[in-house]
Amino acid sequence: MEYVKELRKIVGTRPLILPGAVVLIFNHNNEVLLQHRTDGGWGLPGGLMELGESLEDTARREVKEETGLTIGGLQLVNIFSGPDYYFKVPSNGDELYSVTAVYFTREANGELIINRDESVDLEYYSLDDLPEGLIDEYRGYIKAYIEKSLTVERQS
Repeated sequence: MEYVKELRKIVGTRPLILPGAVVLIFNHNNEVLLQHRTDGGWGLPGGLMELGESLEDTARREVKEETGLTIGGLQLVNIFSGPDYYFKVPSNGDELYSVTAVYFTREANGELIINRDESVDLEYYSLDDLPEGLIDEYRGYIKAYIEKSLTVERQS
């Protein structure tokens, strides 16, 4: 996030294109790990890319920072971008267009540790019983994962 802070000093609140990554982390019960964010909504662990990182590096670093977990192999679900991914941050007026790589993994090691700067809670949920308050952006990422999984099953 330091890179974005430095950019914001120069451009103020004007729109930026910001790459990042999120990860659907599944446990042995096929439940996905969700993060109850300090802003009140539920989402997926992830965040913005720093200078010199790949999208995979970003995913791994953000998951470690936000959950305490070390993740193994990542599978790309899709890259999301465009006008549907324009955001204006209510608290400060910052504008951005996100370019988000969405990955999934079933390989997570370690103990869940809540980073209180970013999270209120971390919980695993069934894909059939996602919590109220799941932010639409993340709901769309989960839907894309489900659709991709169904397509792969049909082709098998």
